[in-house]
Parts: sequence; C-alpha cells; structure tokens
Amino acid sequence: MVPPGKKPAGEASNSNKKCKRYFNEHWKEEFTWLDFDYERKLMFCLECRQALVRNKHGKAENAFTVGTDNFQRHALLRHVTSGAHRQALAVNQGQPPFEGQSEGRGAYPSLATTPTSRGVKVVVDPAKVAVLTTVYCMAKEDVPVDRCSALLELQRFNLCQALLGTEHGDYYSPKRVRDMQVAIASVLHTEACQRLKASPYVGLVLDETRDWPESHSLALFATSVSPCDGQPTTTFLGSVELQEGEGTAGQLLDILQAFGVSASKLAWLSSSLPSGRLRSVGPQLRATCPLMAELHCLPGRTDPEPPAYLGQYESILDALFRLHGGPSSHSVPELRAALDLAAIDLAGPRPVPWASLLPVVEAVAEAWPGLVPTLEAAALASPVAGSLALALRQFTFVAFTHLLLDALPSVQKLSLVMQAEEPDLALLQPLVMAAAASLQAQRGAGGARLQSFLQELASSDPDTSSGRCTYRGVELLGYSEAAVRGLEQLRGSFLDSMRKGLQDSYPGPSLDAVAAFAAIFDPRRYPQAPEELGAHGEGALRLLLRGFAPAVVRQRALGDFALFKRVVFSLGRLGPRALCTQLACAHSELHELFPDFAALAALALALPAGAGLLDKVGRSRELRWWGQSGAGEGRGGHVVKIAVDGPPLREFDFGLAVEFLESGWGEGFLASHLT
Repeated sequence: MVPPGKKPAGEASNSNKKCKRYFNEHWKEEFTWLDFDYERKLMFCLECRQALVRNKHGKAENAFTVGTDNFQRHALLRHVTSGAHRQALAVNQGQPPFEGQSEGRGAYPSLATTPTSRGVKVVVDPAKVAVLTTVYCMAKEDVPVDRCSALLELQRFNLCQALLGTEHGDYYSPKRVRDMQVAIASVLHTEACQRLKASPYVGLVLDETRDWPESHSLALFATSVSPCDGQPTTTFLGSVELQEGEGTAGQLLDILQAFGVSASKLAWLSSSLPSGRLRSVGPQLRATCPLMAELHCLPGRTDPEPPAYLGQYESILDALFRLHGGPSSHSVPELRAALDLAAIDLAGPRPVPWASLLPVVEAVAEAWPGLVPTLEAAALASPVAGSLALALRQFTFVAFTHLLLDALPSVQKLSLVMQAEEPDLALLQPLVMAAAASLQAQRGAGGARLQSFLQELASSDPDTSSGRCTYRGVELLGYSEAAVRGLEQLRGSFLDSMRKGLQDSYPGPSLDAVAAFAAIFDPRRYPQAPEELGAHGEGALRLLLRGFAPAVVRQRALGDFALFKRVVFSLGRLGPRALCTQLACAHSELHELFPDFAALAALALALPAGAGLLDKVGRSRELRWWGQSGAGEGRGGHVVKIAVDGPPLREFDFGLAVEFLESGWGEGFLASHLT
C-alpha cells in the first residue's frame, strides 16, 4: 500500500489529470540532456541546470531546472526548442547568450526553430481549445473557412460545455481562422523537425502536379524512422518553387538542412518527375550524399518521350467515359464497372491517365462492338457522340487498344505490389525484369493480342483501296498498308518509351540493393533448416556493405552475420517490416547486438514506398490542385500540412497550438518559400 502523500514511481502529481502518466526511460535516449531523479520523481535538463540561464520571464529557473513531473513527450519537445534551452547550450559551449534569435531563417523562414516555451505547465482555456479543435477538423476534412462560425454555433446549440457562456469576440472571428491554422501547422512542423533530426536516415520525395506543366512547384515529403520504436513515417515538408539548372540539388539540400537533416543522412530520392526534368539532380546529390540511391515508385510518373498519339488516345477515352461511364441514363455497364474497379472519380481535380489503367482498356475492348452503334444512334442528338463513333472506328484506335492489352499487364503487377501497405521488396526486381523483358519481346515480334487482331483483319478480305475492313461485325476505317507500317512505328516508339521509363524509375543498382535488403531482412525467405543458413545472403550483404559503406563497419558486419541469421531464424517467420522495426528500435536487444544490421534495417525502412506514402501524396495532390486552379479558396501550405500530416485529435497538442497562436509565432510560416 502506498503511504499517504506518496505516489507510485514516476506518477504525475497533477491532481486534475484524468489518467496517470509515468516517466518513459526511452526519452533519455532521444533527449540526451534529460535526467530523472528517481527519488523525487522529477525530470531535469542537465544543460539548463549547468547554465542556469534566465529565461524570457526573468526568473532564475525554468521547469526543467527546478524539476517537473509533466511526463509528456510534448513537454520535452517544447523545452528542447525553447529559448532558455538554446541559451543554455550557447553558454555551455562558450558562446554569448542570445535573445530572440531564430535559427534556420534566411531563404526558408518557415523552417525557423519554435518560439520560446513557457517552460512551466499552464492551464489552457477550454474554449480556446474547442475553437482550435474545430479549425483543426475543418482543415482535415477540407471544410471552407467561412463555415467556422456556423460550426461553432452548432456546437453551442448541442451544449458543448467548453463553448457555453462564451461570445464571439475577436478570438472566434473568421479572420483569425487562418492564424489558428498557422499555429496548428507550426505544432506539426515542430514535431516534424524533431522527428527528422532523430531519424538515422531519411528519404526525400518530390511530387509535381501534372495539370500545371508551366509551374515548377513541387510538394516535398520525407520518409524517416523513429529510433524510439523503429516505426517508419512519411512527413509532408511543404511546397517549393524548384530552381532550374545546377542550383536544384543545392536548394534541396538547404531545405533538408533547415529541418536538421544533414547530407550524410539522405538515403533515398524518389520523384514523380520524368528523368528529363530532374536532369543532373541525381548525380549532384549523390556527389554530396554518399548513401543516396534513387527509386521512383510514385504513380503518375510519365515515360520519357511518349508518342504523340498517346495524348490523342487518352482524349478519346476521357470523352467516352465522361459521356457513357458516369451515373446517367446513357451509362454503359462495362464502362461504369471499369471506373469502379479502378477507383476513378470523374469529378476529381486531376486528369485520369486512361492509357495506363488496364481495367479501363479491357472494358473499352470488351464493349467496343456495342459502343460504336450506340454512339452513332445518338449522333443526331449529340455531335460529341458522332465524333466519338468516328474516332472509335479508326484502325489505329483499335490497334493501339490491343497494343495496350499486351503491354500493361506486366507493368500493372509492379504497380500493385508497390501500392501495398508493406510492399514485398523481394518481388520488385523480378517484376521489373519481367516487365522489361516482356516489352522488349513485344518490340520485336508484337504481343499476342495485337498479332491476333492484325491476323483477323488480314483474313477478313479487307478493301485496302478504300481503307475499309470489318472487325467483330463493325466496319473499321483507315486500314491500309501505310497504316500498318505507321502502327509498327507507333508500337516501337511507345514500347521504347515504356521500357526507358522502367529503367529510369527503377535503376539497376537500386534494384540490386532492394533485393539484397529482402534477402537479409525477410526471414520468410530463409532456408527451412538452420544448418542450411551458412551461405545464405552472403552476396547480398557484401553488396549492401559496398553501397552503404559509410553507415556500417564492414568487418564487424561480416563477423556478426552468421550469428545474426541464427538469431533471426529463431524468432520465427517474422515479416521484413517487423524485423527491421525491432532492429531500428534503439533500446531493443537486437539493436545493441547487431548495430550494423540495425543501420541497414533503418535504411530499408526509410525507402519511400507503400500505401502510407501514396495516401499522403494523393491527398496533397488533391488539395494543391484546387488551390492552384482557383476553384477553391486557395489552400495554403499550412492547410495542406494539417490535412496531410495531422494526427487523430487525441494525439494532437492543442495546448502548444494555443501558445503558438497567442505568441504570434508562425507569421513567417506564411511568407516563406517553403509553404
């Protein structure tokens, strides 16, 4: 029984808390300045106690010099970015103390450190938290800012206790909604900086909205790994106007540096831009970042130099599906089913890459014999239908459809693997090689579907003089020997473009590295018996030791490998993500036993791939498109930040957001180049 007046070890003393909080030993690994008095159950900052620098309130101590029992990670984050802590570091390093100095400003003022924290626990007005919660949910759900007042009134009507008895003053006016959004985004930005600084390695992802080719604005994401629990995370950094020429690589490195990420930690580069747009960025980054490899897994990356007919073909499909694929009386069931299967929203903001969607092409090929007469019957009432019927009758259209039916399946398999929550990296290299081989074979002899189509036309006694022939009971137009030769050229250029796109997206050295990661960290692919482990993965390990030499100690890793395999084998059939997470967790036994394999596991976890990354990129694309087009109210980067990175309500620190709002910090967040 606990004596009166005593608390269990590490329990928070705040009697107003609804749940008990305890000191987490792992915090000491993340925050090296943190100390804990086990007798008094208080946390201290070693740096601040040594320096005893006066904070902005003029007191000789702050909460971490006198001791605090505010056992929350948010309290540690606030302290490490506070002015008092930074001054303590400066004094301890023999530098003059500074007041109000912002680090990281300059080209990217939004990347400055967070404002001075109060350093003590404060009571936050519940009404302010209620309003900020409303603004937070509005940004998450993309609700226009002018609805804020109505939503607050609705909550009052439903007897929201925090808002009862309050009136709409300046604090609750719609004019302050933007300031609240900035304060909320500033909290997320602070946590992102801490997360990226703590991560042993990061991946950088560049994404551009295809609707605006004249604009060079990119969305930047970073993949990181938490040393506390080994979990990978994707973070939206913001949008930036990409410089052209040789300055691009330096610009990207400056942005990462502003987030506390050094060049030596950049391990992966992924982009939706075609290789021609990035030019020499990859080689320039590799010259500065010794670990960096490229692997471009984002959807929507266009193949280099596609044939001009591809755009014409997609325009025809776009008009066809909008006329007969939507929920209308003219809907064709096959087309509607294809839209549902491919999860295509015709009302969405982005153009649909019709020619890269296998279900769409299959539906068009299947419904084609009935579509042409249907469109011709509607031609009198709709000129568009008549034009579509004529386009669908063309020999080149039908032939290109069969060409896609041959080319897309192998690429589609690759896309599906990379969209999984935990992509099976062992399948990546075989699928890329199989797709490239298939495209090369079709380049030489043609695919089965296209050849069958051409043979059927040749056997139907076509009238080449008039360019007419019959296919599946429908008369085709434009068929001739010259058209067949033109098709051969179109086939060659299209397949060459697809194959080059594969090579650009999945470079050979990166594929080798990914396959090596799978061989070492996927226990499911280990031999069935322990006595067969001997030579397993030896070549893969040596490849990784060469490619990521700065991150590992070669001889130690080679010496530990036999024991590592036996230990992993004894753990059972873990998935690669589960094993890598255990290794990357700084306080795990595996991490301590095998530091080199822990480093390699962190590199594998930072790989930009999987459903988590794709979900955030997709959400960012949607919001940025509406903001650029002017169709909405022009969403700023802070709104996108909240919508993309905002955690569930219970995990967000609204108290810190109130501090940021009232201190006015974050104004530079709006005017920065990275928004």
